[in-house]
Amino acid sequence: MKILIANKFFFRNGGSEVVMFQERDFLLRQGHSVVDFSMQDERNLPSDYADRFVERQDYRGGGKWAKLKSAASMIHSSEAVRRVSELIKATRPDLVHCHNIYHQLTPSIIGAAKRLGVPVVLTLHDSKPVCPVYNRLSHGKPCSACLDGDFAQVMKRRCAEGSLGKSALLYAEAVVQRRLGNYEQVDAFIAPSRFMQESVSHRIPAEKIRLLYNGMDTEGVRGSGTDDGYVLYLGRLSAEKGVGTLLEAHASSRNGWNLMVAGTGPLEAEFKSKYKHASFVGHVTGDRLREVIDRAAAVVVPSECYENCPMSVLEAMAYGKPVVGSRMGGIPELVVDGETGFLFEAGNVDDLRTRLDQLMGDGDLRRRLGDNARHRVETDFSLDRHNTCLLDIYKSILKAD
Repeated sequence: MKILIANKFFFRNGGSEVVMFQERDFLLRQGHSVVDFSMQDERNLPSDYADRFVERQDYRGGGKWAKLKSAASMIHSSEAVRRVSELIKATRPDLVHCHNIYHQLTPSIIGAAKRLGVPVVLTLHDSKPVCPVYNRLSHGKPCSACLDGDFAQVMKRRCAEGSLGKSALLYAEAVVQRRLGNYEQVDAFIAPSRFMQESVSHRIPAEKIRLLYNGMDTEGVRGSGTDDGYVLYLGRLSAEKGVGTLLEAHASSRNGWNLMVAGTGPLEAEFKSKYKHASFVGHVTGDRLREVIDRAAAVVVPSECYENCPMSVLEAMAYGKPVVGSRMGGIPELVVDGETGFLFEAGNVDDLRTRLDQLMGDGDLRRRLGDNARHRVETDFSLDRHNTCLLDIYKSILKAD
């Protein structure tokens, strides 16, 4: 098979890129051909198709005319349509697999592929088809107002950073894409969680949505069994991630467990000033990241927003760490309460503190839950399983086409 993979970043920018590169590497190892389509950026990894990528767009700064041009290209990129059409004609892929294509590439490339007779698969890394701001947050709170297609709610509520202008632009984008019918032309949507599958079923026919959890390379990750007695948070320091709830739980605990916070974000200075007893280590990557996970006693994911299938949970499980996660979005599909970790009510300081006090007061419990977590990720979320199911999806689409 020859697969054209489209993603606006061609470097490891976030979880969607991790998944995209995992799948790309697998296809190449299996002897399939891969055609890359992305945006030009000095951080990009090497690609034989880099000269076909669209020019870099960041949609910040510039004068009034530049901003108007940027707004128009965010809704429909004629450059992306032209370039992907030329690339498809030159390479003749069997299938186009879209990942994170919004704004810089735009869903218009879906229609371009279909006009050339190429089937399209789209992985739902977020809720963009049913939420103009993509994350189902309105003023920092979970929101379902647009699920049934009333996209005007994004303007009425000013969901985009409280700005009427930005919200109106996202409304226009959603309306234009619906009128163009680009999402409706997708042959199959890949949902990495049942939560996402159910969310987009408000717009997408259920038979088009395939459940496929993200995969973890369990062969490449294996913990040492070290437990240095600290709870680890990894991620952005912002309100919707629930870090404030975690810091309050730590500050009010009488059990004396240690908390390491790894990450940066808009609330970093405020948190550092207010919570003196937590250890803030900033953004960590590479060997240092692997070390802080491997030596942790437990990993906590206290999100107060709708997570999809967070790779941070799967990675912690692969290291044999119990995970304490909020009952939000797809997290409960990964963490089995009382077996591989604990679940708690999102935003509830007392509930989270109780769970962490229980876990941090019992080393045997941590080891048992961690062992169960490792077994679960090997059984249900391995990268091999993910990739095998991905190929099955491709084959079913090509057979139907």
